[in-house]
Amino acid sequence: MHADGTITITVNGEHRRVAGGISLADLANELGLVPEKVAVERNLEVVPRSTLAQVAVEDGDEIEIVHFVGGGDHDDSWTVAGRTFNSRLIVGTGKYKDFAQNAAAVEASGAEIVTVAVRRVNVSDPNAPMLTDFIDPKKITYLPNTAGCFDAESAIRTLRLAREAGGWDLVKLEVLGEAKTLYPDMHETLRATEVLAKEGFLPMVYCVDDPIAAKRLEDAGAVAIMPLGAPIGSGLGIQNRVTIRLIVEGAKVPVLVDAGVGTASDAAVAMELGCDGVLMNTAIAEAKDPILMARAMKLAVESGRLAYRSGRMGQRRYADPSSPLAGLI
Repeated sequence: MHADGTITITVNGEHRRVAGGISLADLANELGLVPEKVAVERNLEVVPRSTLAQVAVEDGDEIEIVHFVGGGDHDDSWTVAGRTFNSRLIVGTGKYKDFAQNAAAVEASGAEIVTVAVRRVNVSDPNAPMLTDFIDPKKITYLPNTAGCFDAESAIRTLRLAREAGGWDLVKLEVLGEAKTLYPDMHETLRATEVLAKEGFLPMVYCVDDPIAAKRLEDAGAVAIMPLGAPIGSGLGIQNRVTIRLIVEGAKVPVLVDAGVGTASDAAVAMELGCDGVLMNTAIAEAKDPILMARAMKLAVESGRLAYRSGRMGQRRYADPSSPLAGLI
């Protein structure tokens, strides 16, 4: 059990934190399901529907919840901090020609979450266009971030203002070390994570691709780990697949590659490594055709996820013919 009284369980393959002592019936209700209409398996044993309200979930439980659907269910949603999304692609809202182009790219990408920077209101022109005029926060989840913050205090202050402005508690935390590389300052990042978690925030945290640092952030209250694939805005693609994979294997919260994606194949690689999603901005915004690239990224994320789920063939040092040699003329 965690210090805040929550426990970590796996529900239909997705890690999530829930309140300690919660019953299976309450868990179903929390997921928006009707207990009387689902079947539940706990640690490979079917739990009678009549006892769901009496069976308490324990730390480390693996839960499968199924129901009947017409023609087969192809749902492959993911969950962060108790919130479920279908798209595994998160896009930024910077560097676009204008808000209209940004909104069109979001639509083409199929993204359900966009990151937004918190900036001062233009008091000299209060009628200037605003992002909310083009991307409806009632339809698309806004993820306030701390881009441009170089210490824990400024990041915490920024997110406190964001919560006051829009009521957001699901946020993206990034605390940078210096302006040249935009690498995260992990000491300040960890410090900010601890404070924000204690104040009720649900921080998705940008970090270095270090499995040890990722574990510390998770222990500090991060609801998602977001290791960089390469420096922000570089477009270099994932530079160290080994460490990303190690983070995925060790995490009990969602892992999303954040920063460094340049093209569709980079996004596919991230998903093939088992990441829960990918966050990108520059790769779409600076493409010659941002709308077309947004569509490409959507398909790449979906393709990479399917490849990961299907399980790739083993790699061999030598050729292995696909056609049988027996009966060769």
